[in-house]
Amino acid sequence: MTASGLGCGPHYGGPMTHDVALGPILDDLRTLVEVESPSGDPVALAASADVVADLLERRLGGLAVLVDGPAGPHVHWSGGGEPRVLVLGHHDTVFPAGTLARRPFAVAEGKITGPGVFDMLGGLVQAIHAVALLDDRSGVEILVTADEENGSVTSRALLEERALACGTVLVMEGAADGGDLKVGRKGCGTFEVTVTGRAAHAGLEPEAGVNALVEAAHQVLAIAALNRPEVGTTVTPTVLHSGGQSNVVPDAATVVVDVRVETADEKDRVEAAFAALVPLHPEAALTVAGSVNRPPMTPETSTDLFALAASLEPGIRGVSVGGGSDGNFTAALGVPTLDGLGAVGGGAHADTEHVLVDTVVGRVRLVAGLVRAIVG
Repeated sequence: MTASGLGCGPHYGGPMTHDVALGPILDDLRTLVEVESPSGDPVALAASADVVADLLERRLGGLAVLVDGPAGPHVHWSGGGEPRVLVLGHHDTVFPAGTLARRPFAVAEGKITGPGVFDMLGGLVQAIHAVALLDDRSGVEILVTADEENGSVTSRALLEERALACGTVLVMEGAADGGDLKVGRKGCGTFEVTVTGRAAHAGLEPEAGVNALVEAAHQVLAIAALNRPEVGTTVTPTVLHSGGQSNVVPDAATVVVDVRVETADEKDRVEAAFAALVPLHPEAALTVAGSVNRPPMTPETSTDLFALAASLEPGIRGVSVGGGSDGNFTAALGVPTLDGLGAVGGGAHADTEHVLVDTVVGRVRLVAGLVRAIVG
């Protein structure tokens, strides 16, 4: 199922390296960017999935299958034959609908800008053009999910299934600084601690209430004490909601916490500590939800793949980063996984998001070389 009658927008002339032309890559990236795809908007993501499927079929042939889900459709393309490598990406972006009007797609002063160009529509387009370089595409699969930015709740089972079937995963998330590949990622998750107290008049009888905001403050201090930066663990309270009126003792509060860990042992420690939280006030109550849902991606899962990449592009480096991706899931299964193969640029999730024009063709050639070596 694909969209029909989709225009490519203006053609950007550019250099060609062998059979890799910059212009069509920019055309395709414009097409994707101009169909906004905010996470959590199934209607917008359905339109985006149609565009992705159409692009896959036009550039690669075959059939791109839409896999429906409550978060929006995922898009799966296969070159046929025995599966050997999964090229993994996502078409959802963090930017709300309407961002494009304020920050339209543009190419100027050596940079490509627009919502989602770096995370990760640029990498997605580069992957498609890389596979298009192959005369024989058998053994290659491309999976483009719709909910990576929101935790991959509806796509995790599918991407894990295809990763196990293929045996090797190349993740097209944006590169680390300077174009470095990502060989390790922290495990990450979100916890939500809800405090239930009792309301009362803040002036007449505050002592009759149980102040959920005060209790939440105690819990924030206890949660922050779980930090162990010396071993790579960060536990960071990020959002607090409580109260509605200035003269009412609040009867409820919610604390949201971001957690990042480098090891499975730290994952277990932090999750156990959240489960063991108890209220300081004897009449307050706590409920805790959440987990470290993306396990750590450890460097040993990418050792051989990184060596292959380094043989194709001498001098390229591999680094470990704090952010998570779907590569966390595939690496945790023991499937060799190399991440950060997408666009080179920066500013993910910000108005400064950009891709460096002069890196695009080289990145396409690197991914094509990796895929060719793996399936060949």
